[in-house]
Amino acid sequence: MKTFSAKAEDTTRKWWVIDAKDRVLGDVAVAAANLLRGKTKPIFTPHVDTGDFVVVVNAEHVVLTGRKEEQKTYTSVSGYIGGQKVETAAKVRARRPQLLLERAIKGMIPHNRLGRQIYTKLRVYTGDNHPHEAQNPQSFELA
Repeated sequence: MKTFSAKAEDTTRKWWVIDAKDRVLGDVAVAAANLLRGKTKPIFTPHVDTGDFVVVVNAEHVVLTGRKEEQKTYTSVSGYIGGQKVETAAKVRARRPQLLLERAIKGMIPHNRLGRQIYTKLRVYTGDNHPHEAQNPQSFELA
């Protein structure tokens, strides 16, 4: 019996739409990361990009449980002295709401060349509308 190894050029990619309205941030991020990575397919191969395209809509209505809205912090460092910026999830949501989902999903995919390639198939939008109707995306229902 031979071990099957998928090839990236032989995979067929679908488009999925996830509605994040009134959904928990982690649940949406896990579902999106699994679709992007290709873990829902029987041909999943860890070192090959076999995933699908994912469009997440209504990112501004995603829910953070507990007191994470005030307590969860996002840190960025510019590299200069005193260049550390810290802001809460509430401030990030006010400034750029899709960033909450983007950073959560990016943390759930591999941190290497393959992960950077997988991340390019993610699209996050704040409203109901998205410009990918021509790809005939299917809606993905969270469990």
